[in-house]
Amino acid sequence: MTVAFVLSLVPLLAWCVLLFGRAGFWRVTRPAPSPPPADWPAVVAIIPARDEAGVIGRAVSGVLGQRYPGPLHLIVTDDHSSDGTADLARAAAAATARPGALTVVGARALPPGWSGKVWAQSEGLASAPPAPYVWLTDADIHHGPGVLAALVARAEHEQRDLVSLMVRLRCQSWPERWIVPAFVFFFAKLYPFARVNDPASPVAGAAGGCMLARRSALDRIGGFSAIHDALIDDCTLAARIKPGGSIHLDLADDSHSLRPYDGWRSLWDMIARSAYTQLHYSPVWLLGAVLGMTVTYLLPPVLALAGGWRLWPAWLAWAGMSAAYLPMLREYRQPAWLAPLLPVTALFYLGATVESARRYWLRRGGQWKGRVQANAGS
Repeated sequence: MTVAFVLSLVPLLAWCVLLFGRAGFWRVTRPAPSPPPADWPAVVAIIPARDEAGVIGRAVSGVLGQRYPGPLHLIVTDDHSSDGTADLARAAAAATARPGALTVVGARALPPGWSGKVWAQSEGLASAPPAPYVWLTDADIHHGPGVLAALVARAEHEQRDLVSLMVRLRCQSWPERWIVPAFVFFFAKLYPFARVNDPASPVAGAAGGCMLARRSALDRIGGFSAIHDALIDDCTLAARIKPGGSIHLDLADDSHSLRPYDGWRSLWDMIARSAYTQLHYSPVWLLGAVLGMTVTYLLPPVLALAGGWRLWPAWLAWAGMSAAYLPMLREYRQPAWLAPLLPVTALFYLGATVESARRYWLRRGGQWKGRVQANAGS
């Protein structure tokens, strides 16, 4: 038995564990809709916005265009925008069936130690009218008219403290087609939805573009102060809420990201902005991520193409990887031939992750809207 053959067994074992021991993360399924509650509770939606003139109108129209039977109010927190975001939000609200349901508040100066988005959410919550539920969404997300009712129905029927949807990311340009389905695939591998939704599992995850939280749950954890410095605010919020109440995460059908990623550079920056944060700014975790990605995604095709059929375990690992990726490609309506090319996409992610660490140590980590939010040593 050659060294190459033994080495080819390692990724095969890894993919056997992922395919059969990771809660079926690769499956794309959706639960049945929950029955409507007898009484529809009031909801306040919060959109943090900083220089979002290109998308804020559609975001506001989507929220205020909900076919929601209960009271709904929207807070847009204008985080020191310089492009007329606030005026465009007001104009969009005026064209909806709920023209008086919008309040625009200006965020105060960002306090030391707070991330920009979480501070804007906190400022919005401080100005919000009383409501049992808080719907957290983003300025670049458009929700179809039935989204909120479905969220509330699930939260009420299943007694969830947090219900979140992974919104459908834009997947039109070729860079997006190569990268976006893999982004959701890797997210589901880190946070298997079945384990997130299991109250007995410690795994907690959420997607910041669409999160419905009970106000009582936010109060229980101390509000946004509990996650004030979080750059990955969605999963951090889920991790704080879950120990005292159950949460739910699924893929969205009718919530769409408006943010375009037409070039490779913008996608590179999207990953590099927070990848090292996900690794807790740890060089040891970074080394583990590099080794794990190399063994799991890069080693199978390298060994298979170099060694031919005598290294059949590498071919099996590559086939297993491709089969696992197919459901997500179908979800995003992308061609099946992209599945065996997942190692190329993984190499891109790996490079962006290393770049994320480099930016952190150069004190340029977490850059977003002109702010550097993850400085080394901070």
